[in-house]
Amino acid sequence: MKIKATTLAAMLAAGLTAGIAAQPALAQDSGSPEIAPNGTSFRGIRVEGNFGGDRFRSQGDHNDKFGYGGTVGFDGTLGERIVIGAEGSFWKPGSGNENCNGLPDGNSVCHKGFEEWGAAVRAGFLATPQLLVFAKGGYVNGEQRRRIDGPTGDTLVYDHYRADGYQVGGGVEYTLTQGRLPVYVNAQYVYSDYHGHTSRQRLMGGVGIRFK
Repeated sequence: MKIKATTLAAMLAAGLTAGIAAQPALAQDSGSPEIAPNGTSFRGIRVEGNFGGDRFRSQGDHNDKFGYGGTVGFDGTLGERIVIGAEGSFWKPGSGNENCNGLPDGNSVCHKGFEEWGAAVRAGFLATPQLLVFAKGGYVNGEQRRRIDGPTGDTLVYDHYRADGYQVGGGVEYTLTQGRLPVYVNAQYVYSDYHGHTSRQRLMGGVGIRFK
């Protein structure tokens, strides 16, 4: 299944529109209390760096590796407790994460996952003025390679391609500092499922800045 770039852009646009549309309602109600004393109320553009564990699964096996990436998003608020928005993300497990398995005919198959690009819509609930509990879902596209080697090490099949899929996940986000450029941290779990019977799990932390 191939998802065109226009679909990816439409998903991001829908989330951004929802976040932007939520803000005027709050601005018109001058009597509404600010959700967070830093004045952002989890609204606006955010940029963050991510790092953590990457588990790539294929052929019924998996391999764990350290990975890193980044996220750019935009959030808006609905009422006093609901936060909605959209984000685009990039993730890379070093030089790649690979599983190799022996086959009954004496050959071996190796499946390797490289970087992943994603777009997601995020929704959350403010448990406290500085603590957000959120869930998200969206689209991912990852670079992958499949190689089959013979008993003597000669390559019989080599297929390098990009795989579409979906992502779901959730986590918590906490505002550390107040002021013009608030700093926040988060922790989240994300599951990505690709066509071709491969998947990825990420357990990662993040550090970011939110722009008013």
